[in-house]
Amino acid sequence: MKWLLAVLLLLALALNLRLSLPVYAMYALLGVLLVSRILTRTWVHNLSAQRECNRYWAAEGDTVAVVLHVRNLGWLPVAWVLLEDVLPRRAVQWQPPSLTVSGNRLQLAMLKGRGQYTMFYQLHCNRRGFHQVGPLVVETGDLFGLHRRYRVLTSPHFLLVYPKVVPLEGFELASRRPIGEIRLVHRLYEDPTRIAGVRRYEAGDPLNRVHWPATARTGRLHSKVFEPSCVAGATLLLDFHQSTFDPHHEPYRSELSITAAASLANAVDQMDQQIGLVTNGRDAADRIRQEGWDYDLRSRRAARRAAAMNDRSERLRPIVVETRRGPEQLGRILETLARVELTDGLSFAQLAQETASRLPRDATLVALLSHPSLETIAALGLLRRKGLAVTAIVNLYDDGEFERAAAQLAAEGIDARHLKTLESLPTLCQQYVLR
Repeated sequence: MKWLLAVLLLLALALNLRLSLPVYAMYALLGVLLVSRILTRTWVHNLSAQRECNRYWAAEGDTVAVVLHVRNLGWLPVAWVLLEDVLPRRAVQWQPPSLTVSGNRLQLAMLKGRGQYTMFYQLHCNRRGFHQVGPLVVETGDLFGLHRRYRVLTSPHFLLVYPKVVPLEGFELASRRPIGEIRLVHRLYEDPTRIAGVRRYEAGDPLNRVHWPATARTGRLHSKVFEPSCVAGATLLLDFHQSTFDPHHEPYRSELSITAAASLANAVDQMDQQIGLVTNGRDAADRIRQEGWDYDLRSRRAARRAAAMNDRSERLRPIVVETRRGPEQLGRILETLARVELTDGLSFAQLAQETASRLPRDATLVALLSHPSLETIAALGLLRRKGLAVTAIVNLYDDGEFERAAAQLAAEGIDARHLKTLESLPTLCQQYVLR
C-alpha cells in the first residue's frame, strides 16, 4: 500500500510538471505493482496442503514422522513459496527440547502449474506433553519483493506424548487404621486380631473363623468377621503450581514429579487397587485454539500468532480423575499427566479445600510436593485430622531443605519421603518394616 501511494503521488507530480519520462516510468511501475499484486493473490489462493502423521500418541523416546503435501491448484506456476510448519515455543525451548526436529520444517520451494511439493521431517519425543504440530504457514510474493501474501494452511495436528513410567521396588504405601474409623468399600486384607462382628457360617469358611460362643448360643454355626488391616489404593494429590518450582531447575523438577506420579499410579494399578489423581495444574487441551484460523493474513507475525497456541488460561477448576479401579483407569491418569502443565491458578491449599469432599476415605492420600509452604503443610494436616491417611513425597534435591520440610510435616503427623533424583525413584516406596 505504501508503494502504491508513493507511485500515485509521483505520477500526479510528474503530470503537473509535464515530465514525460517520469510519467512513463510511473505508469510502468504502477503496472508492475498491479500485476504483481494480482499474481500474488492468485498464487496464494491456489495453494492447498495436506499433512500426514503416522501417529497421534507416542511414548518418550519414540519418533514421529510428519509429511506435508503442498499443491498448486492453478495453471500458473508459483515462482517461490516459503513453507513453515509451526511448532510452539514451549516444545523447542529447553535443552534438550521436548521435541527434537530431524529434517527441515522451513523450506523454500517453487511449484509449477498443477504441481506438488512434499515436505518431510521427523519429531523425536524427548519429554511428555500435549504438543501442537502445525498448522502450515506459507508466504509468497512477486519477483521484486514489492508485495507479499501470507496464509495458514492445514489444521494443526495434536501429538500426545505419555510420561515415563519407572518400575518401583517393594511398593507399599498402605496405611494402617484403628478400628471403626472408616468403612472400606474393598476389603482386601483382614486382621485376625480385630473382630468386627459375627455372621452365619458359609461353605468354605475355615474352622479357625468359627465363633464358638455364638454357635453354642444359637445352635447354628457362625463365623467371625474381621476388620480390614489397611487402606486399599491411593489418591495422588499433585501440586503443579509454578511458584513451587524453581525456574533454574526447570523442567527437570516438574517432570520428576510427573514421572513419580505416573510410576505410583502404575504400581497401584498392577496391585489391582483403586487409584485416582487430583492436581491444580492446567490441562493443555484447555488452552489450544482449534478453530477460527484467519486465511487472509497481512503479515508474517500475524500468521505466526494465528498458528500459535493460546498460552493464557483463566481456568481455576482442579483436574480430577475420580479414584476407582478398572482396566481403563491407568490410561486416564497417564493421559491426564501427559497434558498437565504448570499454572499460576489454584494454590495447593486452595486445591485441598476445593476437593476435600471428593477425596475417598478408603484410599491413601499421596501428596507430591515441591518446596511445601506452611500453608500447604497446614492443609495436609487438616486432611489428616479429617480422617484421611496422608503420605507426602517431597520433590527436593537439597537434603537440608528436605529435613526442614519433613520436620514440619511430622509435626502434623504426616510421613514424608524424599524424591531427590530420578535414580532414587525406584526405591522411593520401599517398606522396610515387616507386616
